[in-house]
Amino acid sequence: MKILNINGEVMLAAADSELMNRDLREGKLHLNVKPEFYGEMKVSEQTFISSLGICTIANLVGEHVVNAAIDANYIDKENIIKIDGVPHAQLAKIV
Repeated sequence: MKILNINGEVMLAAADSELMNRDLREGKLHLNVKPEFYGEMKVSEQTFISSLGICTIANLVGEHVVNAAIDANYIDKENIIKIDGVPHAQLAKIV
């Protein structure tokens, strides 16, 4: 996972570790899971969920990461897309 401060927003990018350096493609959709964007820091699920609580934007990819966000009520199942069979979700908090 990785946390960045961008123009007053706190962005969390997280991906399942086994997806790093994978290139996901399906139709017009393309997602390159690079550690430069998603980070190289492995964290516990508890730390990940706590980080979701402080971010204003999140970009999530992978079964474990997306399901943890669903279980913690940050993402609705209806808002998930799959790219090459891999779940992807984005979160934007409006305050």
